[in-house]
Amino acid sequence: MDIAAEVIAAERAIRPYVRETYLEYSPFYSRMTGAQVYCKLENLQYTGSFKLRGAMNKLLSLTAEERRQGVVTASTGNHGAAFAYGLGMVKGSGVVFVPENASPTKVAAIERLGAEVRHFGLDSGETEAHARRYAAENRMTHLPPYNDINVIGGQGTIAFELKRQLEPIDAIFVALGGGGMISGIAGFFKAENPAVQIFGCSPENSQVMIQSVKAGRILDLPSLPTLSDGTAGGVEPGSITLEFCRDLVDGFITVSEEEIKDSLREFINNQHMLIEGSAAVAVAACKKRAGDLAGKNVVVVICGGNISAATLKEIL
Repeated sequence: MDIAAEVIAAERAIRPYVRETYLEYSPFYSRMTGAQVYCKLENLQYTGSFKLRGAMNKLLSLTAEERRQGVVTASTGNHGAAFAYGLGMVKGSGVVFVPENASPTKVAAIERLGAEVRHFGLDSGETEAHARRYAAENRMTHLPPYNDINVIGGQGTIAFELKRQLEPIDAIFVALGGGGMISGIAGFFKAENPAVQIFGCSPENSQVMIQSVKAGRILDLPSLPTLSDGTAGGVEPGSITLEFCRDLVDGFITVSEEEIKDSLREFINNQHMLIEGSAAVAVAACKKRAGDLAGKNVVVVICGGNISAATLKEIL
């Protein structure tokens, strides 16, 4: 699959519906790492995360009849909110399945945006499988959160913007769950400039894709509780993102819950804006690799800002 071509097509399709997010230079993290560190602020995207890009691109690829018949997805929160927002833009109808333990803050955001929410399962992989079955049984269209080339192309528009915003880029740190965002970013840059190093960053408590890449197949692994709920859970069997992560990503980094918590607190205090746990994973991973970054232009994708008041109270 030509991911770069998908990204370019997605850029044309979704531009009226998404925000080109700021790339902000960080004096604080630049001093800490010895690099020139820039934060790609997807926490300022509509709905508060990068997920709108992929959901919007997929919805725009459907026919008006498919959107009227109904669209189904599964989400731990951010994809569901993006899906609900996008449905409103294209005047479609749909259902979002979320795990039983999904963040109440993120579930409430989905409902405020007008989508019907139903709970199923305790792991995102289980919830995704159920959503796919439900769509087939009810003749509705399934919109995957990452396992779809239109979704990957949409997420990759982050890279399209980065290419225009900063030259050169030496390294990009990207939170890694199911692999849609990193597949799009890496697929675009490996076609445009293979020298850019792409790092996938996951919590130690939920690193299914990293372990699956090592094994050469998608593994069914348990995930422990993590502040990075946006990257938590399993990977759908047969996901096309496994091959992309294996072939396009230069390295993988895991961080502890303490490192995620420290980076959350630190970013909020020094950058003066809210981010969520999955964004703090990329920040923590960048700090962990500081010894290799001196003098380089480094981008950390701040993938979302949807953090609950309860989590904020816990970390501050």
